[in-house]
Amino acid sequence: MLLQALAFYVFAFVVMTSATMVVVSRNPVYSVLFLILAFFNAAALFILIGAEFIAMILVIVYVGAVAVLFLFVVMMLDINLTQLREGFLKYLPVGALIGLVLFLEILFGIGVLGSDSMAMAGLSKAGPQIGTIDNTRAIGRVLYTQYFYLFQAAGVVLLVAMIGAIVLTLRSRPGVRRQRIDEQLYRPKDQTITVVKVPTREGV
Repeated sequence: MLLQALAFYVFAFVVMTSATMVVVSRNPVYSVLFLILAFFNAAALFILIGAEFIAMILVIVYVGAVAVLFLFVVMMLDINLTQLREGFLKYLPVGALIGLVLFLEILFGIGVLGSDSMAMAGLSKAGPQIGTIDNTRAIGRVLYTQYFYLFQAAGVVLLVAMIGAIVLTLRSRPGVRRQRIDEQLYRPKDQTITVVKVPTREGV
């Protein structure tokens, strides 16, 4: 029990430190790397509370796909670091206000600010039912029944974000030949294959 509590405090400290460095770091590449570190330690926290499926999804999806995608997009985009540093202090009060509002919402959701929190009441009521099934089956029942349409809407949002990233990085350069699949598929046979008749014992 003591070892589990010590691991919780270590992982929580690393998560909070790396999350702070994501915002404070001036280099966007360093910010993405600190974000990956925060995801790994958050997955460790989920393992400590017995939510191994969420920890696995956090590592596979967020670290393996989303964070790497952020890293490639940041490296491909031509970001002016000097201009980015100048605008940091300009938007600091707005960012601090948004962070404070989100922090208060989290406290209200877990029941710290309100004693009659609906989230805590619902969790305590559904406690015996949750303990009888495993995490993967419980998430699947809720996600693909009650929140099915919201899950599909989230997929559409991710698709739009992926298309936006492709459009931002797509550049038209003069002198670069692009592949035209329709012309390759429908071109005539005489333009595809060239038959060369080689005389006997004379070579090409």
